[in-house]
Amino acid sequence: MKKVNAYAAHEAGEKLKEFQYDLPEIGNEEVDVKVDYCGICHSDLSMINNDWGMSQFPLVPGHEIVGEVTALGSEVKGLKIGDKVGVGWYSGSCMHCNQCLDGQQHLCGTAEATIVGRHGGFADTVRSHWSWTIPLPKNIDMKKAGPLLCGGITVFNPIILAGVKATDRVGVIGIGGLGHMAIKFLKAWGCEVTAFSSNPNKKENILAMGAHSVVDSTNPDALGDIAGSLNFILNTTNVTLDWNSFLVTLAPQGRFHNVGAVLEPMAIPAFTLLMGEKSVGGSPLGSIALTKTMLDFCVRHDIYPTVEEFDLKDVNKALEHLEAGKARFRLVLKA
Repeated sequence: MKKVNAYAAHEAGEKLKEFQYDLPEIGNEEVDVKVDYCGICHSDLSMINNDWGMSQFPLVPGHEIVGEVTALGSEVKGLKIGDKVGVGWYSGSCMHCNQCLDGQQHLCGTAEATIVGRHGGFADTVRSHWSWTIPLPKNIDMKKAGPLLCGGITVFNPIILAGVKATDRVGVIGIGGLGHMAIKFLKAWGCEVTAFSSNPNKKENILAMGAHSVVDSTNPDALGDIAGSLNFILNTTNVTLDWNSFLVTLAPQGRFHNVGAVLEPMAIPAFTLLMGEKSVGGSPLGSIALTKTMLDFCVRHDIYPTVEEFDLKDVNKALEHLEAGKARFRLVLKA
């Protein structure tokens, strides 16, 4: 048995408290990772508050983990003690269904989420299946790498799925923890990037990230001025919007892609899609191989989230900062 020191919520909406639990003997295909840094994602807040109805308490959040391999099962492949690795939203999948065998492990129907029914990275140790324990590229910035394992791959995968080209004009809705990383990726991709934001105070920051223009997402006239101009739009918000106004900004055969966890049904007008051969899609994170590719891309182009760092002992202060909408733009806990 291995004792883990962590921070946990014991009831929905409760502040996190110091918590200890025991890990059983390590499985043949499992890896223990000493946590160096763990990002705080809005999904952690949703799980703490049980917004999605699947939280189990006590709950140790944290699924944007980077650290060092400290223990290996006997059947682990491609890792050794001391390797620098990352663990994201998923920590295991079946490895025998069609999706896993096709290299789309994030679509596995029985994929194991790091903080659903198990304990995550607001701790000194986390356990994962070896396949989802991602080796980190040499020279990656460990202090900023954690959010790439969830937020980063969440916005990188749609760029691949949509076949976005360097010549495309693209839009990003919601310039927060997800959206600011999307801008950085799309700028490095070579695209002309339009940012949709409802906060005029963010404009200079957004332009500094690499956006070519900022459009007030609450202004119908501003949206009308760019009608028919965008090949691809990525929505990172989790609130209901005037979907038709954004679909109208798409060029013919344009694609609207949603990664925000919008809880209400999305009212998508059929004729806006039909008359322009437009499409609407969505996705969760990304495959193991694509996550590795994204990390290499980040190191090559020096792409990292903009982060604020907190000590793990100040986790409740960090969560309050996030819940108040003050994060600029991702929060990282130092273990």
